[in-house]
Amino acid sequence: MLVVDDEEPILFAMREYFTTCGYEVDCARELEEAEALISNMEYAMVIADMRLTGIQGAEGLELVAFVRQRCFSARVIIMTAYGTAEAEGEARRLGVDSFLHKPQPLPEVAQIVENLLGSKVCA
Repeated sequence: MLVVDDEEPILFAMREYFTTCGYEVDCARELEEAEALISNMEYAMVIADMRLTGIQGAEGLELVAFVRQRCFSARVIIMTAYGTAEAEGEARRLGVDSFLHKPQPLPEVAQIVENLLGSKVCA
């Protein structure tokens, strides 16, 4: 699993939670870092914040397009505190599997991950 977010506390919490659930978790804070990881690893799941820089950023959408080119079978979740109907529509057009609004309880995110991957790992 790859988690991409510019906020270290979110990365820390998601890494700790999903590692406890049995997932191998890599983290990235920037689009370029995430792209480098995706170019060298195959991920079953990518969870990314839509905005990685500034208030108008939409790097998460760029990342969805990159994932779809490099690792089409990966499941992708976009999380954002600034979601709009337009952003969600664009994310869906790019092939995102789930579009979530922050904050989202980690057990609920885990349930979505498990549903998308067809596995039951977290209790």
